[in-house]
Amino acid sequence: MDRFREAIALRRLSRRTEKAYAGWIRRFIRFHGGRHPRHMAALEIGEFLSHLATHGRVSASTQSQALSGILFLYKCVLDLDPGWIEEIPRPRRPARLPVVLTPAESRAVLGRMGGTPLLVAHLLYGGGLRLLEALQLRIKDLDFASQEITVRRGKGAKDRRTILPALAVGPLGEHLTRVREQHDDDLRDGAGWVALPDAFGRKVPSAGREWAWQWVFPATRIYRDAETGQRRRHHFHETQVQRAVRQAARDAGMTKRVTPHAFRHSFATHLLLSGHDIRTVQELLGHRDVSTTMIYTHVLNRGPLGVASPLDRL
Repeated sequence: MDRFREAIALRRLSRRTEKAYAGWIRRFIRFHGGRHPRHMAALEIGEFLSHLATHGRVSASTQSQALSGILFLYKCVLDLDPGWIEEIPRPRRPARLPVVLTPAESRAVLGRMGGTPLLVAHLLYGGGLRLLEALQLRIKDLDFASQEITVRRGKGAKDRRTILPALAVGPLGEHLTRVREQHDDDLRDGAGWVALPDAFGRKVPSAGREWAWQWVFPATRIYRDAETGQRRRHHFHETQVQRAVRQAARDAGMTKRVTPHAFRHSFATHLLLSGHDIRTVQELLGHRDVSTTMIYTHVLNRGPLGVASPLDRL
């Protein structure tokens, strides 16, 4: 597992990926009675994936994640790349349409939210951010003058710029005033530190207490980092936003399965509905390929090609 962590760090994969892969590798080895992976091959991997599907009843995406973790072990940790690795079929993920809210439904859900979850939801719907992208924003990533948000190291480790909605500017400014007061109090108490990306903390030791590097949405509690001893704040936890969105959707009488990610889907769909170019939407969402963005054309009221139903012509 030490070699595994070194391989993860070398490829600059996220902590969440490290945790997920490590969990699947352990489950794979335990499933086969603790046998060393070098003594197993495609047959044992197939048996494990089949067990997940038949007994664990996991989804195809979960199976695919498990396979990715196991193949990472063989290719990147054990330095094995025999021909049978490429022959393992990947679980086929069903093509599903995203859950999209109408503007009225978006207004109804947002109208039943408050506090920090509402501010986060404004950025999800108003700027098309993913939930963690919003929660991991730092003060320096907000440009109020240009009304832009810079997303750092989004999915695929890519930076991009997107919209800072005008309606969010006022509430967000008031929120940051309170966050600044809290940060000043932390500094006076000997805390005020924040985790920094990569080795930036070693290059600029004082940056961890600077205002520009603080989270836009900090947690309410302080923790002590085991490695440095610094008293830090983590960013606001995603489960609090998820719970708030689900509760607001229930209060609004929604029958759709509304999650924070539904706001991102709605952002893209509503931009296309208002006539914006799909390439612009692709850039704002941070999609590598326009084919990923094309899925939103299938949920437009006009249909993917602007086709009207023959029934409506009668």
